[in-house]
Formats: sequence, C-alpha cells, structure tokens
Amino acid sequence: MSRVTILASTALVGALGVGYAMFSVISPGKERKKELIKHFPEANPVRMEDTRRRNALVMQSLKDAAEDSDLDRAFEVARNGPCRK
Repeated sequence: MSRVTILASTALVGALGVGYAMFSVISPGKERKKELIKHFPEANPVRMEDTRRRNALVMQSLKDAAEDSDLDRAFEVARNGPCRK
C-alpha cells in the first residue's frame, strides 16, 4: 500500500472516531430519554384520541376524494373535508 492510501485510511478512521465521540457526548442520557418520552404527545391519552379522530377524518376525506369521479369535486372534498349529509 502506498503512503497516500494509508494516510487516507487513517484520516477516514479518525473522522469516524471523532463523529462517534461527538454523537456520544451530544446524545441524551437514559434519564433524559425517559423524561423526553413522558412529554411525547402519545403519552397524553386525550391528545392521542384527538389525533386518532383527526387522522380518521383526513383519511375519510382522501377516500371520498379518490372515489369521486369529478375532479373539481375531488379537490373540494380534499380541501374542505367530507360532505356533511
């Protein structure tokens, strides 16, 4: 192997080592991770149910828009939500 190859390989390994060290220093510890998980929206049952309901409405709107053969009507349904009959 030439000097250039050895030098390039050493530089690459060094850069990877520095990147791993920076990641290890910056990433949160176990306690911090547990605290962050407590504050996720999914941890609040009321907010999670609200999100499920909103997602269901969005999916229904998309389904209605996809089933409608009139393109202008499909765009209107996608923008404004399903028709209230």
